[in-house]
Amino acid sequence: SSIVYAGVFGATLASIRALKTQVVAFDTAVVDLTPVLNDPVELLFSVQLGGGTDIEQALRYAQGLVRSPSDTIMVLVSDLLEGGDNERFLKRAGAIKASGVNLICLLALSDEGTPYYDHRNAEWLASQDIPCFACTPEAFPDLMAKAIKGQRLGGEEANRP
Repeated sequence: SSIVYAGVFGATLASIRALKTQVVAFDTAVVDLTPVLNDPVELLFSVQLGGGTDIEQALRYAQGLVRSPSDTIMVLVSDLLEGGDNERFLKRAGAIKASGVNLICLLALSDEGTPYYDHRNAEWLASQDIPCFACTPEAFPDLMAKAIKGQRLGGEEANRP
């Protein structure tokens, strides 16, 4: 359900003229869904991924889209179970954060209870001041409003998986 909610929210954010929104989906390949953001149904049907996860590759691609790091909010929706090189993934995430990008990790975007995720990776990201937490669809708009305003997300609990 996270991918459905992420797609809907991506399309919604894309409709806000003051924001430049890009959506990238990934497994072991990266798919840039930005061209179909104006059509939420097409966006959801465009996501046909499966098998494996290479988070570092997706972050590398997304990092290449960044033009103004201090004006960028990057939301990674992932269970953090890296199927590629875990050390490279963490290094890439740290570099993105160090560049000035406001990197946020949503472990789940659903109403389905406690998410399953890689606790070690979440703890490392949190130690780099990259908030890692699950979020309900109802709470997501407030979370994004805080991120856009540069406010701390969720207090201390957001930084402790």
